[in-house]
Amino acid sequence: MTAPARIGILTVSDRASRGEYEDKGGPAIHAWFSQVLTSPWEAVARVIPDEQPDIEAALRELSDVEGCSLIVTTGGTGPALRDVTPEATEAVCSKMLPGFGELMRTASLKFVPTAILSRQTAGIRGRSLIVNLPGKPSAIDDCLQAVFPAIPYCLDLIEAAYLESDPAQCKAFRPAHAKPR
Repeated sequence: MTAPARIGILTVSDRASRGEYEDKGGPAIHAWFSQVLTSPWEAVARVIPDEQPDIEAALRELSDVEGCSLIVTTGGTGPALRDVTPEATEAVCSKMLPGFGELMRTASLKFVPTAILSRQTAGIRGRSLIVNLPGKPSAIDDCLQAVFPAIPYCLDLIEAAYLESDPAQCKAFRPAHAKPR
C-alpha cells in the first residue's frame, strides 16, 4: 500500500500566529481537500507570522523535512507592506509556475474587482509544488476550484505523490498518455 500523500498547509498571519485571530484559511484548505481527494492524504499544518525568513524556513521544512508533495499557503499575498508570501515562495523555489497565479486572479475577478491586487504564485522546490492562496475561505475555494485540475498531473511530473479526486467535486486532468500509479 502506498503511503498517504503529505500536504502542507501553511497559514501566514501575524494575528493568527499570536492567537489574536482564529485561523480560518488553514481549516478551509483542509476541509476542501477532505471533500475533494479520494486518495489517502494527511495534512501537515503550520501557522506562522508574516516574516519572510520564517515563511522561507517553514516552506523548506515542509518540503525537505516533512516530505510534503503539495504545500498550500494562505495569506500574505496582497500589496500590504507585511505581505511577503510570494517573495518567500520565489526565494525557495527552483522553478516558478506563474500560470497558477494568473488563473487564480482571473477566477477571483468574477467575484471581486480587488482580485487584481493579489500576488499569488506557485513554484517547485524539489518534489514539492508550492501554491499561494488568498486568506479568505470563499476565495480559497474559488482559487482551488480553478487550479486543482492541474495539480495532480504537476505532481506526477515532479515525481511526487499521486493524488486522485472525486470528479463530482473537482475533476483532475491528466493527459491520455499519463499512467495511473
